Amino acid sequence: RCEGRVEISHSAGQGTVCDNNWDLRDAQVVCRQLGCGSAVAVTSSSSFGQGSGSIYLDDVNCTGSESSLFQCGHRDWGSHNCSHSEDAGVVCSETMLLTPPGSPLPMCQGGSNMWCAGSWDVAISLVNGRNRCEGRVEIWHSGSWGTVCDDGWDLSDAQVVCRQLGCG
Repeated sequence: RCEGRVEISHSAGQGTVCDNNWDLRDAQVVCRQLGCGSAVAVTSSSSFGQGSGSIYLDDVNCTGSESSLFQCGHRDWGSHNCSHSEDAGVVCSETMLLTPPGSPLPMCQGGSNMWCAGSWDVAISLVNGRNRCEGRVEIWHSGSWGTVCDDGWDLSDAQVVCRQLGCG
């Protein structure tokens, strides 16, 4: 099942979402954005463990129909009145496929530059591009970001990454 602490990967690094006013409508948007079905439950008080780094969003206020968490109302980016003991989490209805047979890369269905940590602790991101659908491929695994070696890298590999990130 897709579940875990909600984290955001941003050019400035990784950060979390504060649980102030966090509800099922907010979780619904996260689950949809990650391609994980519908929200089953929300968690608060860092039930999936405390994050580290920045707290990017606080007082998130979604209607539940948004396609991205960034379309929801919230305090200014990086403005918050909480600590990592208040990191928000979600439990979604579907499973996130991480390593399909024959695939060398972790895989997150749907998605964008949003990712969650919890029982998987892997993510893929594009960095230093002009938009979210171009850039250097980086993988979050075992607690740190790393790059992907280009030995044998070809258009087929790039197409998989683009599909994973919802970029066509």
